[in-house]
Amino acid sequence: MSPDPAVAKSRPAVAKSRGAGWAVAGTTVAVLVADQVTKSLVVAGRIRDGSSLGWLTVRVVRNHGASGGIASGYPILVTLVALAITAVAAAFVVRASGRGAALCLAAVLGGALGNLADRLFRSPGLGRGGVVDWIHLSFAGGGSLDLADLAIQFGVLGAVAAMLVAGSARKTAGPAPRTGCCRLSCGDGREPTGAHE
Repeated sequence: MSPDPAVAKSRPAVAKSRGAGWAVAGTTVAVLVADQVTKSLVVAGRIRDGSSLGWLTVRVVRNHGASGGIASGYPILVTLVALAITAVAAAFVVRASGRGAALCLAAVLGGALGNLADRLFRSPGLGRGGVVDWIHLSFAGGGSLDLADLAIQFGVLGAVAAMLVAGSARKTAGPAPRTGCCRLSCGDGREPTGAHE
């Protein structure tokens, strides 16, 4: 028996394609690894603190708070909030209905995991670690960030854009044609063209 088309249509696009699932997983892991490797290089001094390349300067900051240092005196609370945000990001990745949105949300998840890993495993200890922010953009005015932050910010923007484009494409395409129905739903007892057997 073939699956009900209505049920198949309601499933997220990522679940339909094994290749898309691998791409989403690969994007998440790539962002996480790139973030952690660059932070480790900065902490080890392999990327020199204070080095500059035009508008980008390496400036290492340990952020024990949320974005912008908010609630820095409550690292455990910030870690719990970061854990909840990571879970929400994972749920959005699983529920994404288009590949573009899913890949962008996978970048968001990878970034969230990167910053959560800092909070869980970096000094001074479990759940109290500081996120290693090291990218200082002179035109951005004062703050530092890391690859995880960039992935989160651009991932969110990309996901919103992908969802808007997909929604616009659905509106211009119009409703999907009916492929058949059962006798009871047709109302007149006739067998419609393309009906289920």
